[in-house]
Amino acid sequence: MGFYYFNYTYLLFMIPAIIVTMIAQISVKSTYNKYSKVLNMKGLTGAAAAQSVLEHGGSLLTQIQMTGGYLTDHFDPKVNIIRLSQGVYGSATVAAVGVAAHEAGHAVQYATGYGPIKFRTAIYPAVSIGSNLAMPLLIFGLVLPVQYDFFVYIGIALYSLSVLFSVVTLPVEFNASFRALRSLEETHALTADELQGAKRVLRAAAMTYVASTFVALMSFLRLILIFGNRRGR
Repeated sequence: MGFYYFNYTYLLFMIPAIIVTMIAQISVKSTYNKYSKVLNMKGLTGAAAAQSVLEHGGSLLTQIQMTGGYLTDHFDPKVNIIRLSQGVYGSATVAAVGVAAHEAGHAVQYATGYGPIKFRTAIYPAVSIGSNLAMPLLIFGLVLPVQYDFFVYIGIALYSLSVLFSVVTLPVEFNASFRALRSLEETHALTADELQGAKRVLRAAAMTYVASTFVALMSFLRLILIFGNRRGR
């Protein structure tokens, strides 16, 4: 029975999700690598670009620090710090500027009270707890007789929080890129061609979040199908 569920539902839902994820990852790496070799004419580093976006967006109290790793760039709202990887912080490439500006876009979102990011932050504690409990409850419920189906219901409900988090993340990421690119354009930080390159980098990065959301949705549908098959027996 377990192998039947694994084979049927995995092929139907998860294989397409894995393929989409692989395509997105290959795209973002190839696009980033391409534009990480293209220097911008003004010699603007990632750190300087992030600072420019912060000043343009009104987030003047955010700090910028360098961190280790490859593409580990992120904004930490708890301490109001943008952490840029070594390949972005001091690099004057189009890719570095795009990535750094995007993270600064997140800081501006918090500074201006952008609704979706406030909602995502609010539900994060519940999502974190739910993601840890969902699968144990689902597995526990599926091995028990049908009169204990409420365990499965609870597990699916908790997993749906993760799906919701992924869905809400999409407008947050797209909006951060929009703010970043608008700031770079309005401050004339990049030439028109360089701005197009930064757009391609951020568009490829955004597709990884689309792929992540697709995986979450397909996993959710798979769980519903597994439970539906159980109910029909």
